[in-house]
Amino acid sequence: MEITVEISYYPLLDSYNEPVTEFIREIAQNKNIDVKPGTMSTLLTGQYEDVMLLLEEKLRLFMEKYPSVFTLKVSNSCKTCK
Repeated sequence: MEITVEISYYPLLDSYNEPVTEFIREIAQNKNIDVKPGTMSTLLTGQYEDVMLLLEEKLRLFMEKYPSVFTLKVSNSCKTCK
């Protein structure tokens, strides 16, 4: 099943831009997932298993590295989000 996740990342640091850029760079390395960065959130589209596995790995990595807040919306009916 294909899903789209809208994710916003808020590192709780004065220099928040660096971790956000690093996070987007990290998730964009996965060639099975389409990543579309925006000004307030990023869209990830791909197969459910691929997206969830990536999120499990990267969220943990960044939460261990930085104090962080993530917000996510998950949809399996957002075909126009591509």
